Amino acid sequence: MSWDSYIDNLIAYCRDGSGEIHCDKACIIGIDGGAKWTTDGHSKALKLSPQEAAAIAACFKSKKFDSFQEKGVHAEGKKYQYLRGEDGKLALAKAKGNGSLTLQASKTAIVIAHCPEGKQQGTCNKGVATITEYLESQNF
Repeated sequence: MSWDSYIDNLIAYCRDGSGEIHCDKACIIGIDGGAKWTTDGHSKALKLSPQEAAAIAACFKSKKFDSFQEKGVHAEGKKYQYLRGEDGKLALAKAKGNGSLTLQASKTAIVIAHCPEGKQQGTCNKGVATITEYLESQNF
């Protein structure tokens, strides 16, 4: 099964009422170890290194974001400042001049989206939540 179509669906859900898109890249990784579910071959893939994916997965698996608070959230070689989390299932991060990240966990996966600088992270959050809720409904 190819998970890459979920990138397209997530980005489509990140449209506001005027049709503007607030997400430019996304990926899905496994909560157990950070294995990539989506591929880096997709034109809008958020390309995490294996180390970045493993670190993100470890925080979500433990439901503790202390590491994010201490070291930030790393994606594509950039460090994002951890802003806040909710219930060990949602984390938000920002890098000045480089946009923001929304990370949300389902039972077995973590959906991650990048919101470009100047766009609305709240709209991106809704798109991530929609995909995460769908995965949960399918027992993922």
